[in-house]
Amino acid sequence: MFYSDDVIEEVRSRNDIVDVISDYVKLQRKGSSYFGLCPFHSEKSPSFSVSPAKQMYYCFGCGAGGNVLTFIMEYENFTFPEALKLLADRAGMSLPEPEYSEEARRQRDLKERVREINKMAANYFYFQLHTPQGERALGYLKNRGLSDETIKRFGLGYAGQYSDMLYKYLKVKGISDQLLKESGLMQVNEKQGMYDKFWNRVMFPIMDVNNKVIGFGGRVMGDGKPKYLNSPETVIFDKSRNLYGLNYARTAKKRYMLVCEGYMDVISMHQAGFTNAVASLGTALTSQHATLLKRYTDEVILTYDSDDAGVRAALRAIPILKEAGISTRVLHMEPYKDPDEFIKALGTEAFQERIDRAENSFLFEISVLQKSYDMKDPDSKTRFFQAVAAKIAGFELEIERENYIEAITGRYQISFEGLRKMVMNVLMQGVPARKAPVRQQARPEKEDGIRKSQRLVLTWITEYPQLFDAISRYISPEDFSDELYREVASMLYTQRRQGTVNPAQIINHFTDPERQSAVAGLFNAAVKVENPKELEKAVQESIYKVVEHAIAQKGRELDPTDMKGLQELIDAKRRLQEIRRLHISL
Repeated sequence: MFYSDDVIEEVRSRNDIVDVISDYVKLQRKGSSYFGLCPFHSEKSPSFSVSPAKQMYYCFGCGAGGNVLTFIMEYENFTFPEALKLLADRAGMSLPEPEYSEEARRQRDLKERVREINKMAANYFYFQLHTPQGERALGYLKNRGLSDETIKRFGLGYAGQYSDMLYKYLKVKGISDQLLKESGLMQVNEKQGMYDKFWNRVMFPIMDVNNKVIGFGGRVMGDGKPKYLNSPETVIFDKSRNLYGLNYARTAKKRYMLVCEGYMDVISMHQAGFTNAVASLGTALTSQHATLLKRYTDEVILTYDSDDAGVRAALRAIPILKEAGISTRVLHMEPYKDPDEFIKALGTEAFQERIDRAENSFLFEISVLQKSYDMKDPDSKTRFFQAVAAKIAGFELEIERENYIEAITGRYQISFEGLRKMVMNVLMQGVPARKAPVRQQARPEKEDGIRKSQRLVLTWITEYPQLFDAISRYISPEDFSDELYREVASMLYTQRRQGTVNPAQIINHFTDPERQSAVAGLFNAAVKVENPKELEKAVQESIYKVVEHAIAQKGRELDPTDMKGLQELIDAKRRLQEIRRLHISL
């Protein structure tokens, strides 16, 4: 789906960011900006700022930032077109019909029809649950402790006891066999022709994050096989890219997600008040699931069953979540098998206590590993610590290794220095001894300082447009060290030369929310100064540092035989001295 830059900018400009965010966050004016508690992380002191001049928001605590479109995407967990539509409606605008190729139009129409069929099926199953035929299925759900409200909220239903009931219902609605086949609700064979995939089952509609039914899960009534059956993949359903319950969990505004095994775990936990619970759809957790979770949280608590299968599932999920940048803990439910059993036996407060005490995922892995060794046998115990040392050596940061060595020594009978030496031996295997160059160690800190100076320069151009002539005389977009910085600087310079400064419009050029937050950060750098004179001095010093770094970089890349380049470098160094005499006035 494509909308022109002019359309996007008109929607953005007709939705004042302060007015929009005030609908979600209580804001208080301080100087030229508004401040409130950040909706994207927990905090007690307001660090979330909204600038009416820049039409941007930025949190100095967690780094979240962007324009009004970014905010709606992040807060409502909307796609870009969905956020644009919401804001267009808010402004009383009608969006133009987006242009599609013939194939794209065919796919769009097919997806819309399949969604319609799924919605019809969900309504049919829900109705059947409340007929005499569905009495047994309704009794099953009631025996599991589900309330009428919960059954309605999740749209639970019943697929009739005969394998042609849904087929006949949808045919009366005029649905073609080809569309029914595309929907995943039917199966076909030579003997029976087309018949229902789900029959004599309690039905669990699967919804996407926008509450649209994209598939179904069904639990058989009786001893039939398989016990649970899921929709096949269709044009709208990919089980490795969707999570059951996420349509509700995404709005729970908790800092973590509870990932459990099945539909009933999710439903019973939501009914108990743990509305941030989700489950994968009949598959093990995948990297796509982890990527999806990362959109909504930085922390996951695995609440898998306490049996061997649940332990194995947790061990498989931990590295996948870590790879996605998600911190993971593991909840222990012993002596109960699953969350439903636990909550019914001990109540919600006890379950919350278990959540609060959930175990660090690495320590959980170690505790499982330890069961494979005889800790009373010296040789076996040594091998256990060697295995532990090998795992600790996998952490890149020294501080992480030190922290886990300390945690292990607190749990098991080994000295800190003893385990530390074992870890160092693992790290040194196959690594030639060498002296680390001092300059290389210092470079990251210097590099970060340069980037801060570059961020300050970009921020000051937006806040003090009168500085642009002085800054652009010495600094070009190519002088910025990072590709994103160069791209943003180029757009900002173009705007300034056209007589405008519109950082919120620049953000529209980036579709990924993380990139949008990064761009917002470039326009919200700050330096502590006591008075305007100190600020003017800081501006001059930052310009000098950026130019000096650019000259040094060009010098490192210069071909010694390039006489023209050498002369340009000499001229640049001469101009560098001019900056020391530059008069900055704000």
